[in-house]
Amino acid sequence: MLPSSIQISGEPLSGAEVRDICRGLRDNAVRLLSLRGCRLCDRDFGRICRALAGATSLAQLNLNLGVVSSPSRIKQLAEALRTNRSIQSLFLHGSPLTDAGLALLNPALALHPALVALDLGDCMLGDEAINLICGLLPPDGAKSGLKELTLSANPGITPKGWSRLAIAVAHSSQVRVLNLDYNPLGDHVAGMLAVAVASSRTLEVLDLESTGLTNQSAQTLLDMVENYPTALRSLVLAENSISPELQQQICDLLSEGEEEEEVAGGPGDTQKQERGREPAAHQRGSSSWMCPTDPSSQMVLMTSGLGDSLLAETEM
Repeated sequence: MLPSSIQISGEPLSGAEVRDICRGLRDNAVRLLSLRGCRLCDRDFGRICRALAGATSLAQLNLNLGVVSSPSRIKQLAEALRTNRSIQSLFLHGSPLTDAGLALLNPALALHPALVALDLGDCMLGDEAINLICGLLPPDGAKSGLKELTLSANPGITPKGWSRLAIAVAHSSQVRVLNLDYNPLGDHVAGMLAVAVASSRTLEVLDLESTGLTNQSAQTLLDMVENYPTALRSLVLAENSISPELQQQICDLLSEGEEEEEVAGGPGDTQKQERGREPAAHQRGSSSWMCPTDPSSQMVLMTSGLGDSLLAETEM
C-alpha cells in the first residue's frame, strides 16, 4: 500500500485516533502527518513521538500552533528526531519554543540527515536562537543544510541577530527560500539582506512582507536586482511603506527572462501555503485550516498524491 497522509486540525485527539496514528507510523504507511493545533495529553504525545522515531516513510511533520507546548514535549520530539532518518520538512509554527527550547532541539536538527525545510515562525525566538539556526545553514563546501527556512513573526530577534543570519545566508550553499515576514526588520536590516541576496548563489525566494520597510529599502533592493545577477525570482514586499512604482520595477526586473514562470498576483503577492507553512499573521491557538478539510474535522486519510505534491520540491 502506498504511504498516505493523515491530517487533523484543531481538534482533541481521541485514544483511538492516537492508536491509529501510531500504527500507521510503525507500519510505514504515513508520508505526511499533520496535527496542526490539535489537543492531546502528554502521554499520547509521547506515544506519537516514539512511533515517529522509527518511521521510515514519514517525510513531512506538521505540529504547528501549539502542539509542542512544553519543555517535556520539546525533549520528546528531540529524542524522536535523533532516531528518525526520513523527515524532510518540520513545521513548528506557533509553538512557544523560546531560545531555551530550540537549544534542546538543535542537536537533533543539526544531525538529521534528511531535514531540508524548517518552520520556526512565531516561536518566541531571540538572538540566541539565531546563533543556533545559523549552524543549520553551513557555508559552501560544508555539509548539506536547510533549503527552506521560515522565521516569521519572531519580534524578539534584534538587528544583531538578523545581521548574523544575513551573513550565514550569504555564505550558505543550500538555502533557497527564506521567509522573514512580520518581523520589525526596518531599512537597516533590509540593506544587510540585500547584500546577502547579492552574495547568495541559491536564494530564490525572500519574503519581507510587513517588515517595516520604506522606499529607502526598496531602492537598495532595486539596485541589487538591477545590477547584480542573482538566483532571486520572488521578493515579497507587501504591507510595507513602499510605493507601488518601486514594487513594480522590482517585480518587472525579477520577471525578465522568466516569462514561463508566473509572478503570483503582481508585486508583493505570494502563495503562503507551501508545504504546510502558516500565514505569519496567524496567532497561536487558532484552529482554522489553510487547506480544505472535511467539515467534521475528523481524521483525513489520503492517498500519496497530496503528500507527493507537497513534498515534490524538497525532493528535487
